[in-house]
Amino acid sequence: MRPYILGCAGLEVSDAEKAFFREAQPWGFILFARNVDTPQQLRTLCATLRDSVGWHAPILIDQEGGRVARMRGPHWREHLPPLDLARCADPVRAFWLRGRLLAEDLRGVGIDVNCVPMLDIVRPDTHPILKNRCYGADPATVAQLGRTLAEAHMAGGVLPVMKHMPGHGLSTVDSHLDLPRVTAAASTLRDVDFQPFSALSDLAMAMSAHVVFEAFDPARPATQSPIMISMIREELGFSGLLMTDDISMQALSGSVVERAQAALAAGCDMVLHCNGDLAEMQAIAGALGPSPEPSRARAQAALAARIPPDQTPTPVDIAACAAELEALERTV
Repeated sequence: MRPYILGCAGLEVSDAEKAFFREAQPWGFILFARNVDTPQQLRTLCATLRDSVGWHAPILIDQEGGRVARMRGPHWREHLPPLDLARCADPVRAFWLRGRLLAEDLRGVGIDVNCVPMLDIVRPDTHPILKNRCYGADPATVAQLGRTLAEAHMAGGVLPVMKHMPGHGLSTVDSHLDLPRVTAAASTLRDVDFQPFSALSDLAMAMSAHVVFEAFDPARPATQSPIMISMIREELGFSGLLMTDDISMQALSGSVVERAQAALAAGCDMVLHCNGDLAEMQAIAGALGPSPEPSRARAQAALAARIPPDQTPTPVDIAACAAELEALERTV
């Protein structure tokens, strides 16, 4: 197993990409809007990616609903921003319906991992890149809605990835462009921001935050901090597969190889590289060796948590779910 998840450049997999993936053997793939056109095109793309590595590799996407949705209308359902939905008459039921409908859309095109729930605690000055993607300001509420969304995905045959561990909500800059630094006291972080992740620590997969938590490690973002990764494992109790957020983001410094090596050295299991740049992916594959045994075991456990592709998820009346969710959305 190789410790990276990679993207591709467009709507089809090029011959050069196929040859590279066959040799590099990424653990999985991630898709973005640049890879999405129609349901049939997306099914073909997923099948081609898996054919290139010779097994049913995980295919990930960020389909949160609301502002962050790689698959959009008219082919797929549009959803309210999560923070808006959390204000409806029955948010727990609404989040379950949302998760089950998202899973139906994803599994229908061959995608089996979704990068939700987002468990970051919203604050008045949370950066707009995150704010309406959050579920609330109260850790117990966020944990409850996150758990509901995760369980609905799993019921629909899609594996959830909680993010951004151990908490991104206090960031006031966009980590795509700059490195957020959180100055909050350790007690605030432990009592508020870290709590939803601790509550959902039994999930199979999580994504790290490119955020410096000065109370614990003022020198390194969590993705590259042995101190923070140790806290995630020991204090928050997460024993699943920990993948990085996108190492192409400008919150991190150095070459993509240096970024990837620092993340793995800190204790992340898997590097996520999203932009589809073939030269960068080749550099990463050339520099990173096979995963060590603890990471391999966590990756195998994550795979085992998936509903196999030849098994049908627990059936539900999708039309009835959609109608019920629409009714709840009207109460916002």
